[in-house]
Amino acid sequence: METADFLEILDREGRLLAAAAAAAGPDAKVPTCPEWQVRDLLRHTGAVHRWAAALVAEGHTTPRPIGDPPELDGAELVTWYRDSHRLLVDSLSAAPADLECWTFHPAPCPSPLAFWTRRQAHETAVHRYDAEAARGGTPSPVAPDFAVDGIDELLRGFHARSRSRLRSEEPRVLRVRAVHPGAEAQRDAVWTVRLTAEPPVTVRTADGTTEAELSGPADELYLALWNRTPVPEVTGDPSLAALWRERSGI
Repeated sequence: METADFLEILDREGRLLAAAAAAAGPDAKVPTCPEWQVRDLLRHTGAVHRWAAALVAEGHTTPRPIGDPPELDGAELVTWYRDSHRLLVDSLSAAPADLECWTFHPAPCPSPLAFWTRRQAHETAVHRYDAEAARGGTPSPVAPDFAVDGIDELLRGFHARSRSRLRSEEPRVLRVRAVHPGAEAQRDAVWTVRLTAEPPVTVRTADGTTEAELSGPADELYLALWNRTPVPEVTGDPSLAALWRERSGI
């Protein structure tokens, strides 16, 4: 996927998030994040948007703290979120292709601009699902190619960092498979995750034997691996699926 594709998705997902949050109301519980109400979701996501926008617009090459959201609520909070989202989209749209700024995980990405556009598209898509879960009704779809990219970012980005808790004292091997519609198994997206006492090492291939496999359609698996929904299918040792649920939170 290209940076322009991620920017388009980010724009759409943020508008959907705001609409779902407004429909749900600030007091609504977020079932996918049980400790949150919708106001917490808006404050968190808006603060992350403004943090990322400042990193990009000001070209910071070292980390900056995420600022505290304002003490707003109700319609004012939804408006603040919409403004935060627009600021992010506009900052990314205006950024030069050779932007230099800090990034924070090693998932393959051609540039800092591509990194932040991709990262914020996935951040917003997952939290849009949260807002729609709070609202109720049918959630908006996740495109399969975007879902595959998000799984890749999660496995080869977030869980390649030293802070990943996805570890095992005994070496284990987990396969993750995003199933292509129909019978064309050769078009499935497959990852092999090797677990040890160190951060996981993931390759984008069916590499050797495995003890368990987490699989399903890409859109369902994307949400499942972000711990929003159950894993569609688990084969092999179920303890590895349990390990994922217990230790993969970001």
